[in-house]
Amino acid sequence: MRLPFTQIDAFATQPFEGNPAAVMPLTEWLDDGTLLAIARENNLSETAFLVPDASGESDFELRWFTPADEVRLCGHATLASGHFVLAADPDRVRVTFRTRRAGVLAVDRQGDGYALALPAWAPSPKPLAEVVAALGVAPVETLWREGGYGVIVLADEAAVRACAPDMARLAASGDHQAIVTAPGDSTDVVSRMFAPGAGVDEDPVTGSAHAVIVPYWAQRLGRDSFTAFQASARGGRLTCALDGDRVVLGGGCVTVIEGTFFL
Repeated sequence: MRLPFTQIDAFATQPFEGNPAAVMPLTEWLDDGTLLAIARENNLSETAFLVPDASGESDFELRWFTPADEVRLCGHATLASGHFVLAADPDRVRVTFRTRRAGVLAVDRQGDGYALALPAWAPSPKPLAEVVAALGVAPVETLWREGGYGVIVLADEAAVRACAPDMARLAASGDHQAIVTAPGDSTDVVSRMFAPGAGVDEDPVTGSAHAVIVPYWAQRLGRDSFTAFQASARGGRLTCALDGDRVVLGGGCVTVIEGTFFL
C-alpha cells in the first residue's frame, strides 16, 4: 500500500519555523494500531489523517496521533490539514473537518495565511502542585481545563523562557499539557507547552494550548484580540481572537516535504 505524505510547518512563514505536522489523506480508515504505527514512524509531534466525510456534516473526518497516542485536539495539525486542502485548490476559501472529540473545525483563508477556529476551552483555578514542582517555577496562578490542560501563569516572559522542566517527573504526573504563559515582551502573550506524558517533551507551537489560554488572556487583558508567541526553540507567532465560543488563531503554513509512505 502506498499512502501520500506531506510534511507542513504550521504557524510558520518560512521553512524550519513553527510546528511540523504530517498530513496523510486516506480513502478509508485504517485500524487504530496501524495509524499509531505510522505516527511513530513519522516521529513528529502530530500526524493528521484525513478521510472524506461521508456523513455530509463536513468536508473531511480528521484524527490526530502523536507517536504515543491519539489526541483530543491538535490545532497546528488542523491548520496544516487546512493548508494541504486549500493549497491544492486556489479558488477554495474554506475547509471543514469533523473530529471525534472536538466537534467540527474550520480553516479559512486569511490574507497570506489562514484562520483556524477551535473551541474556546476556558480554564478554572486549581492547585497543580505536582506539575509546578516538576516545572521548577514560581507561578502567579494555576488553572485547569478538563481533558488534560494545565495552565501555569508566570510573572513575565523571562520566567517562561527560563523554565527547565524535569521531564521524567512531569511525565509521571500524567498525560496532560503543562502550559506556561505570561505577558510577552514583543507580543501580548508568550507561552511554552510541555507534554512528556503524551510523548512530546516540548511542542513547538500548540493550537490546543491557545484554545485554553486565549479565554484566560482575553479576560485578563480586557480585549478579545491580541498577539502571541510560543517561545520554543523553533518558535511561532499567532494572532488570537475570542469569538463567542470559538478561539480563532491566525498563522501561515509552509510545505517542506512531499512523498509516499510505503505500507
